[in-house]
Amino acid sequence: MTGDLASFGAFVLQRRQALQPEDVGLPRGARRRTAGLRREEVALLAHMSPDYYARLERGTGPQPSEQMIAAIAQGLHLSVDERDHLFRLAGHRPPARGGEGDFVAPGMLRILDRLADTPAEVVTELGETLRQTPFAAALVGPTADLRGPARSLGFRWFTDPAARDRYAREDHAFLSRLWASGLRRVIGLRGPRSRAAGLADALLDRSEEFRQVWALGEVGLRPPERKRFVHPEVGALELTCQTLVDPETAQHLLVYTAVPGSESADRLRLLGVLGAQPVP
Repeated sequence: MTGDLASFGAFVLQRRQALQPEDVGLPRGARRRTAGLRREEVALLAHMSPDYYARLERGTGPQPSEQMIAAIAQGLHLSVDERDHLFRLAGHRPPARGGEGDFVAPGMLRILDRLADTPAEVVTELGETLRQTPFAAALVGPTADLRGPARSLGFRWFTDPAARDRYAREDHAFLSRLWASGLRRVIGLRGPRSRAAGLADALLDRSEEFRQVWALGEVGLRPPERKRFVHPEVGALELTCQTLVDPETAQHLLVYTAVPGSESADRLRLLGVLGAQPVP
C-alpha cells in the first residue's frame, strides 16, 4: 500500500488539537495556551521522542512502522475506525479486529484514567495485562510491560511458581482449572490457528499440571465472586472484582474493591499508601 504522509500528519494534528489533558489522564497545569494537547504530551503517551513525533505530524518523517502507528493511535485515544484510517494513511494494512489485538478502546482508557486511586487493569481474553493503574500494580505486581507468552497470567501460572504467590493457596487448584477452561473457550471462539491455540500447545509441552487439567475437558467455569489475594506487605485481602467487557475487542476492565468497613478495606487503604513500590 502507498502511504500519504502529509494526510497522516494532518490527521494526527487534528486529533491532537481535539484532545484536552484531562481526556488522557494528564494534568492541565497553569498558563496553558496550547489548543489541545502539546506535541510533547502525545510523544510521552506514545512512548516516542518528541522530535520523531513532530516530524511525523509535519509529514516530513519516514514511513512509520506498524508499531509506531499503533502507539500513536493509543496515545491519541483513537477509536478503532480512526486507528484503521491512520494505518491506511501510512501505507499499512490495519490490524485484524477482535480478540487478537492490543488496542485499548478510548472509552475504556477514559474510565481507567479516572481510577487512579483504585486497583484496576485492562486485560485481554488471554489474561494479558495491557494497562494498569499504579494501585493495581501494587496489588498484583507490575505486569503491563511483559512480552511474549509470559504476558499471559495463565501462561505464567503454569510455568512460573512465583506467579501464584499473590493468590490464596487454597484457591490454586480451582484457578488452574479455571485458566484451562477459559483458554478452551477462547480457542473455540478464535480457532485452531489463533494465539490462544498456540498458548495451549506451549503449555501442553511445558506443564504436567496443565496437561492434567486440560484433559478434564472443562469449559465454562466461572471465577468466584470474590478474589482472595495475599500481598507480601499488607497480608490477605478479599476483594470483589467488577468486570466491564468491550464487545468489539473482547478486552476486560477489572476493578477491585473491598467491602466497606472490612479488614480487607483497611488493608487496601494501606496498600494505597504504600504505593506500587518494588517488593524484594
